[in-house]
Amino acid sequence: MSQNYWKGKNVFITGINGFIGGNLAKKLLNNGANVFGLIRNHSSLSFLYFEDLNKEIVLISGDLSDKELLCGILSENNINVVYHLAAQVEIGVGLKNPYLTFESNIRGTYSLLEAIRLHSDTIEAAIFASTDKAYGSYSFDQMPYKENYKLLPKYPYDVSKACADMIAQVYANDIYKLPIAVTRFSNIYGPGQLNFSALVPDSVTSALGYSKFIPRGDGSMIRDFLYVEDVVDLYLKIANSLFENPEKISGEVFNAGTNNPTSVRDLLEIVYRLAGTQDDYKDILSLMDEKIAVGEIQCQYMDYEKVNKYFNWSPSISLEDGLIKSIEWYKGWNKNNIKFF
Repeated sequence: MSQNYWKGKNVFITGINGFIGGNLAKKLLNNGANVFGLIRNHSSLSFLYFEDLNKEIVLISGDLSDKELLCGILSENNINVVYHLAAQVEIGVGLKNPYLTFESNIRGTYSLLEAIRLHSDTIEAAIFASTDKAYGSYSFDQMPYKENYKLLPKYPYDVSKACADMIAQVYANDIYKLPIAVTRFSNIYGPGQLNFSALVPDSVTSALGYSKFIPRGDGSMIRDFLYVEDVVDLYLKIANSLFENPEKISGEVFNAGTNNPTSVRDLLEIVYRLAGTQDDYKDILSLMDEKIAVGEIQCQYMDYEKVNKYFNWSPSISLEDGLIKSIEWYKGWNKNNIKFF
């Protein structure tokens, strides 16, 4: 990957106020890029504001489904690279409000894709974030997911992401030939993840004594946890490769995981052990007995065979090391936001 590629590049990130978008923005700024972000609300309870990144980024208020706004952003700022990370990601919200989920995740995606098509002169790369949940449920002996598996989503969130995923591929095919790649990553965690319905921030803040962890299942579900710095590194590699070799990369789907699936129970054991609150973990185990999760797939994990072949990428941070880094970050964040809980 060219180390100088990012200097002076104009990069547009949707979902920049999320923790992945914030971490990506931080890395891009360090590499000399000019970063623009679409933001629906200016909540200071985010990685972006906690790290003072908002002072170095051009933040644009608006809705992802506003195609004219998106067209203006791309054309007026001569955007070179687009990262589409924005989504309604909460499974519970999807179950209660499928319409909102479909509007955000499907309409928002095709609005952005159409804006890219209409203003493609300066676009060198566009990465659209899908999810492992788009695959739906496969048996344990069929794991890990492979990029050529059929998408078999069942629940509103999963269906919305699968639809957006396939729409993005349409714009990369032989008709439109736009420099687009789709990513399907496993569960991403790390500093700045403030969606407390997600397992890692929920369990870490509980283990640190700031909240109470309420299990949603019996802890037997298998997941794969990918540290956000590894994700950011891969995102940069994919965009750079799209620019250098669009014929090879455009239209491709890339999975990424750690090759190290972990049960929810095992992850919780690590978190509470690292936080020094093992007794609290024993209490949680008793709450998990015979509890059934609703709207959750039993087993999901990825390997990184394809991205290793294409980009020489593999995760560099182990689960335990990533959780240590995460716990330290949440300690600092909670000192400043204790009233949040």
